[in-house]
Amino acid sequence: MKEYLALFIDIFGEIIILAILIRVIMSWIRPMGNKGGLGSFVFEITEPLLSFFRKIIPRMGMFDLSPIIALFAIEIVRSFLLSLLM
Repeated sequence: MKEYLALFIDIFGEIIILAILIRVIMSWIRPMGNKGGLGSFVFEITEPLLSFFRKIIPRMGMFDLSPIIALFAIEIVRSFLLSLLM
């Protein structure tokens, strides 16, 4: 049972990390045109996490550091949870 939970945590973390990276790349390609389709889906699943980090870390000019902080936090939490299970 622990192996399945560890696998779920690992895959879920990878999916969220991938979604954040896709969102960052999409913001470079089409900053205001991510409506509909994949852009809308990625926005919906990443916005709750990124908005949480935006409240903690304000923007630095035109740079939004929330994706970087979120990636670090996801990796730390995922590593911690996996180490507890193993």
